[in-house]
Amino acid sequence: MYTISEISQLTKTTAHTIRYYEKEGLLFPTRTASGVRRYDEAQLAWLRFVLRLRATHMPIDQIREYVELFLASSETHDTSLERLRLLEVHQQNVRNQLAELIRTEQMITEKIAVYQQLHPTVKEPL
Repeated sequence: MYTISEISQLTKTTAHTIRYYEKEGLLFPTRTASGVRRYDEAQLAWLRFVLRLRATHMPIDQIREYVELFLASSETHDTSLERLRLLEVHQQNVRNQLAELIRTEQMITEKIAVYQQLHPTVKEPL
């Protein structure tokens, strides 16, 4: 079991962010009798997944929707198809982001080439 401080170090995120995700219904740590948050390996893995989704600009509301679908799933009510669809839509968003980044990188490469022609004696990038 990990404390919030340990989880913060392991995920390179702030305790404030972790508490915010908990407040938003994305994390569910256990608590000691004195109220101290405790996280197990599964919660650590889940937080890493949430952080990766956030890094790819998935809105908190969509992550919450995924969590709610996961929690609502049972033997008599399978929500895996809805979760699949949500992730597929996000995957397409990530692919669109990647394409935009590639176009931006190409534009920057072209601009660098222009400046290198203006300054042919400069050999090493900064």
